[in-house]
Amino acid sequence: QVQLVESGGRLVQAGGSLRLSCAASGRTFSSSMMGWFRRAPGKEREFVAGISWSRGSTYYADSVKGRFTISRDNAKNTVYLQMNSLKPEDTAVYYCAVRLTVWPGTKENEYDYWGQGTQVTVSS
Repeated sequence: QVQLVESGGRLVQAGGSLRLSCAASGRTFSSSMMGWFRRAPGKEREFVAGISWSRGSTYYADSVKGRFTISRDNAKNTVYLQMNSLKPEDTAVYYCAVRLTVWPGTKENEYDYWGQGTQVTVSS
């Protein structure tokens, strides 16, 4: 059974940095895409960043390009989201998800498994 466990969320001041982690288990992910999404209060869940588990190729939402970096450690089966220059509008619950295909995806319904989320709060 696939399990995704996020960690690293906390309260941080605007301009600060955080690194989120997502530990994945339960199957081989070599032919998968991993994604980070977020849901801000009163808003729908939105795509943030994605990475190919095998190739390491990455893609980002325009709102986070140049500030956020997604990466993975194959040996640890862990995906990271490094978030720099944080803004109050980055406040949200952040989720990692896995898409059981090699093709990129940015829509919520394209992903097959989800973590429980971790809260990131950016104060102004």
